[in-house]
Amino acid sequence: MQNERLATADATPPIGAQSEPLAAIGDFPLLQRHQDGRRLVYLDSAATAQKPRVVLDAIDDYYRRYNANVHRGVYRIAAEATERYEAARAAAAGLVGAHPKGTVFTRNATEAINLVAYSWARHELAAGDEVVLTVMEHHSNIVPWQLVCAERGARLRYVSLREDGTLDLDELDQLLASGRVRLVAVAHVSNVLGTINPVEEVVRRAHAAGALVLVDGAQAVPHMPVDVAAIGADFYAWTGHKALGPTGIGVLHAAPELLERMPPFLGGGHMIARVDLDSSTFNEPPWKFEAGTSPIAEAVGLAAAIEYLRGLGLERVREHERQLTEYALARLAELPFVRVFGPRDVSQRGGVVSFALDGVHPHDVAEICDRHAVCVRAGHHCAQPLMRALGVPATTRASLHAYNSRDDIDRLREALAAAHQLFSS
Repeated sequence: MQNERLATADATPPIGAQSEPLAAIGDFPLLQRHQDGRRLVYLDSAATAQKPRVVLDAIDDYYRRYNANVHRGVYRIAAEATERYEAARAAAAGLVGAHPKGTVFTRNATEAINLVAYSWARHELAAGDEVVLTVMEHHSNIVPWQLVCAERGARLRYVSLREDGTLDLDELDQLLASGRVRLVAVAHVSNVLGTINPVEEVVRRAHAAGALVLVDGAQAVPHMPVDVAAIGADFYAWTGHKALGPTGIGVLHAAPELLERMPPFLGGGHMIARVDLDSSTFNEPPWKFEAGTSPIAEAVGLAAAIEYLRGLGLERVREHERQLTEYALARLAELPFVRVFGPRDVSQRGGVVSFALDGVHPHDVAEICDRHAVCVRAGHHCAQPLMRALGVPATTRASLHAYNSRDDIDRLREALAAAHQLFSS
């Protein structure tokens, strides 16, 4: 796939992203921070997004005003906590056009994927069955399937990538033609290449072959309009902390009737209807999959984050990031020592730009960027198979959100020029 230098652009960057961020910097307390006398530039939203003040206030308000457990107490603040918790579920479902009863709260997207692997795959896969992944998947969408396939005697197959960093759908068809594929698991947006995968088309082809589909939407839901009903995936997972919300809460969407057929993932309180000495009967979905004390404060914070994102408008978030990515690619193209990975067409990629500097290790690049108060990620980004396909041990990654601007990209370019100068002198 693509790992060539971008062609050197002329001095005029494309008309695109506004000089100001879409989301007000003043809404984000951490982005007021200065480091070594310079405004902090945060370009690591693919790892975790910054939190607006309304999210922090909502969490604080829960702990100060109605801290009680949900679905248990009949006193007033317990009822308020339950109401806010279930309202958060409705908000998460409404954000992506899903059904609240098919919306399960988990700790993160990783746990959501593991829930499907352990509750569905452990009971549905048989020896000789196949699970199809792609080479660009995050480890969270690889390791659970490795574990369950090894246990059940099933086989993992992989769809490779084209030179431009997009999926080879012809190869997907060849794998589906075996008639043994039970599940296809695919990222909606690559956390390394930024590739926006044609998930609706993947679902259509997989369903035609009798396979179910899980979509990892961790890099999609926070950045663009997502309609899980239109996509048609059987399972769709995402996480709150990348969507301007708190850590500790993720979401799995599935058809309620599909969840009804699946056994519980964890056992304990709240997920039961009746417990006898020798057996138990279980609650209905989604609560069947939410054992123990719920992530109440996290759900309240997520609801506030969703409201904030809706206020920005996810169509506007997507367009802002698309324009800003175009600007970033043009600015990096001015540096002949930089190689950028992923699709050249910004309509095919999200706000993630991974790159390498000639002769400089990505960790050194990130360290020099930090000296310039620019936060970028360096490493394999939990995508080691993709790194090997790219032919590099690691990359440096800049990832965007609504609070970024052209000035942030200019600061990144300045830091990269400094890193090159330091290591080439």
